[in-house]
Amino acid sequence: MKAYELLYIVDPSANEEVRAGVTARIDAAIVGQGGQIDNVDDWGKRKLAYEIDGLSEGNYILVNFHADPTHVRELDRVLRITDAVKRHMIVVRTNAE
Repeated sequence: MKAYELLYIVDPSANEEVRAGVTARIDAAIVGQGGQIDNVDDWGKRKLAYEIDGLSEGNYILVNFHADPTHVRELDRVLRITDAVKRHMIVVRTNAE
């Protein structure tokens, strides 16, 4: 399994219940495919560099995880169809084993 880093931005108008649901859905997508979540870091609400769908702020969440490279595609699909997630990016962590 490779080490990955996922950063996603949730709509700032979403309440805590919606954010928890999004986090649970992403966790299930990773663990359900045999992956392992190393760390979840909620950065909170931050200003965006540019407007996305008329929003100037977003809630940033960083997830470090290990997964099989073939299962990252499924995680990307789940993130794309989740309405509360405005942007996301998955990258390989080169400094992790």
